[in-house]
Amino acid sequence: MNRRLFLATALLAGVSGAAALAQTAPPVRVRGTIASLDGNTLNVKARDGQMLAIVLTDPLVVMTVKKAELSEIGPNTYIGTTTRTAADGKLTAIEVRIFPESMRGSGEGHRDWDLEPGSKMTNGTVTGAVTGASGRELTFGHKDGANTVFVPPSAGIMTYVTGARTDLKAGEVVFIAATKNAEGKWTAARVNVGKDGVAPMM
Repeated sequence: MNRRLFLATALLAGVSGAAALAQTAPPVRVRGTIASLDGNTLNVKARDGQMLAIVLTDPLVVMTVKKAELSEIGPNTYIGTTTRTAADGKLTAIEVRIFPESMRGSGEGHRDWDLEPGSKMTNGTVTGAVTGASGRELTFGHKDGANTVFVPPSAGIMTYVTGARTDLKAGEVVFIAATKNAEGKWTAARVNVGKDGVAPMM
């Protein structure tokens, strides 16, 4: 192989590798407030103050959230909860999301989360619920095992409702898992957006 052909092949491989890396990079969780929606570009002011332009891809899924009650959670309810670890070692809910049946299985498992330092995210099916004077304990199973979470009265309880592009209004709070495409632009195929004063924490 002559030198020019070798260099051309190496350059092509490098470009292809960079594109593949961009396409397979893990999503970045964006929490912030909508500044504007310009065509397919959602401009979001992230919680760190950075302005991000996120290209919305089709088919786009928009989910709004609405307030729910702890009493709606019983055996076989599929939920997700963000927790912190209390001084006694118990997982304590910061917020709980009740998934509609169509979303059963979404994000199942127990893993580290970045809502705040040391937080965890657990999605699974409730197998038992015990109500006490100071809150409620939920036990639920998932592919990584099982966990028991204490839900204090201060925890936000919400559920998902199918939304539309018209819900992407300036000033609304959003949670988006965004990825960078081969051109280096942020993209997303799903947006969780607040509505009627209820914001998606996650």
